[in-house]
Amino acid sequence: MKTLLLIRHAKSSWNDPDVDDFDRPLNKRGKQNAPEMANRLRTRGIVPELLIASPAKRTKNTARLMAKEWHYDKDAILLEDELYLCYASTFLKMITKIDDDIDTVAIFAHNPGITDFANYITQEIRIDNIPTTGVFAVKANIDSWKEFDSANKNFLFFDYPKAEVV
Repeated sequence: MKTLLLIRHAKSSWNDPDVDDFDRPLNKRGKQNAPEMANRLRTRGIVPELLIASPAKRTKNTARLMAKEWHYDKDAILLEDELYLCYASTFLKMITKIDDDIDTVAIFAHNPGITDFANYITQEIRIDNIPTTGVFAVKANIDSWKEFDSANKNFLFFDYPKAEVV
């Protein structure tokens, strides 16, 4: 059984219009939401064994803030250039490279690709937008990540900071 968490970066700052998109930092709300969402996942009994992130500043820092809450070594986060503003198909490419000893993975990326991929992998639910620090989770009854695309995936949950906690 494999669990995939798709996590959009936390809220970023637009205070400096001269900052390149890739280098935009998190704003105050983003810095608060990332640990909050990490704790919500832990409350659900989910702590990823592997974190893969876009190297964009806001995405990398979201992963680091969440990693801290999970006691995950921030230097062990895999930064993948291809995840920066990628298409949905790029996620599949990343997933097939994951070691089969790993059962739970979190991938941190950007819209629109992350929302497009979430809609691609499950027919059970359709979403218009994964908001900042949103988490879309699915489970697949597979032994190898290489089987992920063709496997039946079960939608687990969709959570984000402004959602009511049940």
